[in-house]
Amino acid sequence: MTKFNLRAAIAAAAMIAAAPALSAPANPKVGGAAMYPTKTIVENAVNSKDHTTLVAAVTAAGLVETLSGAGPFTVFAPTNEAFTKLPAGTVDTLVKPENKATLTNILTYHVVPGTMTSKTIGAAIRKGKGSATLTTVQGEPLTARMMGGRLVLTDAKGGTSMVTIKDVMQSNGVIHVVDTVLMP
Repeated sequence: MTKFNLRAAIAAAAMIAAAPALSAPANPKVGGAAMYPTKTIVENAVNSKDHTTLVAAVTAAGLVETLSGAGPFTVFAPTNEAFTKLPAGTVDTLVKPENKATLTNILTYHVVPGTMTSKTIGAAIRKGKGSATLTTVQGEPLTARMMGGRLVLTDAKGGTSMVTIKDVMQSNGVIHVVDTVLMP
């Protein structure tokens, strides 16, 4: 092999080796922080400045170990702003030890077993002719629909929450950021 052909072969091999990294979609930033698909839901969430209330609630409910586990889980993660939409004092009341069961009930209503990407949810919506029922870890259903090209969830009380950031891949599932707390 000539010197030129050897260089070309090395360059081609390097490009082929790098191709999967170049074609793999990058996770979106959440709360100004990089989200790493090699980290767990909890490991990534603690770095998001937009999810400090959610992290505090997950800690108060004793769900850190569960959401750090193998999963996989699909988490609809409310932002700090979503929690401010609740009546004044609600979050402070929910994180008290005596309200752990209620808090756990609300938080697990934001979790669906398995890894449900927006593509998977979209396929379920199409199959359901416009809506899909997602059964949460808490046991009650969420209804998913598309509105104006955006994924919208309707909770058991009829409230709606829009997915604002989709498909944040984790080592143990996927996070979709939502703009409103879902209520069982």
